[in-house]
Amino acid sequence: MPQTLITLPKQVRSGQMVTLQAMIGHPMETGQRADAQGQIVPKDIVRRMRVHLNQVLIFEVELFAAVAANPYVAFDFRATASGTLRLTWEGDRGFFHSEEVKLQVA
Repeated sequence: MPQTLITLPKQVRSGQMVTLQAMIGHPMETGQRADAQGQIVPKDIVRRMRVHLNQVLIFEVELFAAVAANPYVAFDFRATASGTLRLTWEGDRGFFHSEEVKLQVA
């Protein structure tokens, strides 16, 4: 299971802009690098990250081979209701990972 780091304020006011920061541990191999034996390391990248709040898509990004290992993504959104943020990452070779965090709006 990949390691993730998700940063979000514990509590926010209704209508407040919130910054969500997320990083996932992943090697992001481009498919253009050779290993010590001269064999091409197969392409293995995270291709997409999606964020849903209470099952409504609020953010989506498509990633490409030029993104560094352990991709970091940050974005702002306006908090209007408490709920569950579900972050999902999808990638090559069947890679899929999902995490959930609670958002408390006062």
